Amino acid sequence: MSSNSVAETVAALMPRAKTELTELVAFKSVADFDQYPKSESEGAANWVADALRAEGFQDVALLDTPDGTQSVYGYLPGPQGAKTVLLYAHYDVQPPLDEAAWVSPPFELTERDGRWYGRGSADCKGGVVMHLLALRALKANGGVPVHVKVIVEGSEEQGTGGLQRYAEEHPELLTADTIVIGDAGNFRAGLPTVTSTLRGMTLVRVQVDTLEGNLHSGQFGGAAPDALAALIRVLDSLRAEDGSTTVDGLSGDASWDGLQYDEELFRQDAKVLDGVELIGAGTVADRIWARPAVTVLGIDVPPVVGASASVHAGARALVSLRVAPGADTDEATKLLQAHLEAHTPWGARVSTEQIGGGQPFRADTSSPAYAAMSEAMSVAYDGKEMQYAGLGGSIPLCDTLASLYPRTEILLIGLSEPEAQIHAANEGVSPDELERLSVAEALFLRNYAAS
Repeated sequence: MSSNSVAETVAALMPRAKTELTELVAFKSVADFDQYPKSESEGAANWVADALRAEGFQDVALLDTPDGTQSVYGYLPGPQGAKTVLLYAHYDVQPPLDEAAWVSPPFELTERDGRWYGRGSADCKGGVVMHLLALRALKANGGVPVHVKVIVEGSEEQGTGGLQRYAEEHPELLTADTIVIGDAGNFRAGLPTVTSTLRGMTLVRVQVDTLEGNLHSGQFGGAAPDALAALIRVLDSLRAEDGSTTVDGLSGDASWDGLQYDEELFRQDAKVLDGVELIGAGTVADRIWARPAVTVLGIDVPPVVGASASVHAGARALVSLRVAPGADTDEATKLLQAHLEAHTPWGARVSTEQIGGGQPFRADTSSPAYAAMSEAMSVAYDGKEMQYAGLGGSIPLCDTLASLYPRTEILLIGLSEPEAQIHAANEGVSPDELERLSVAEALFLRNYAAS
């Protein structure tokens, strides 16, 4: 099997890949069933299961995970004595948020300016299609040389840990020599990259109460303690003057030793408005890959339209803390909760609750699997050397898998390069990236089987 024949096969399969991604994107598979019907997620899960069966997978199953969602599993046997590789992706997606900001409907895959736009096209339904393309290319060129397990998660974006807990309860299910997580992305489109570290994450809900009920701001304002004002103060305490994250007792001065992120390039990628400063200290890579970062994800307050002249009796917020590689999420959560309680002013009553989280991850890049991927990436990307980057986001399952299978090699690749705008309006995937990464994954499986 030549590299050229694999590439030619993948190129010929790209129209089919677009059709399949169109079908998969059409499912509104947001795993928040208060917002979207559960049937949409179930439809996507069944689509994936049917696709695996069509490729000859055995033991295909919809796994009911403890958080009320379904993950899809399948096993494709390879030659006797071959290594086993687990391929991961997720079919659940972020909600489209402001649908008015989308140029085309979020759940209709739309081609525009050389990209395919739609929610989940890159994160991570495109990853499902990438795995299918790689396997089809191998089957058309001599066969798949390894045993393959596929697991496609149904609630990754919610951080509710369903698949993590299922894996812990059934540790034999996902055993493999190597795991390829198809939920990361190249540092830049066209620059082959593996992600070697992930930040962890904790989600904490904080509630502040000061009064038995809202009061007239004219009659009582100025002396009655305002819960919303108290909440604003405690949230502000989570950042230093320069915007750096400041959680009491949590280290925030680590450095990133590796591929660097040019500040002007980051401003362009993040679409920072002219004149607005970046926050934090150190290099951009330090800030987004090696250090903790707090974000207020939401606050329950009355909207401006229809607001009354009231001193508020209660207010709450959802706070996300990204946890640096090498730190412990459980300890970071305790520090965050203690900080919120200690910095709440005026003796206001405060309560905190962790509602989700996951540990950070660091890969062993000296392993044989990384050498096999480096060779495959170089071929797929016309001789470009594979780069190592961090990812500021979290994939909690990675740490679970690393804990369950400490000898298993874990690689992270995927379609979420900066232009993909994952989690934002107008998410889109580069078909060229999909094609090249599918070739790279196929060549990796061939290389790894021979290593």
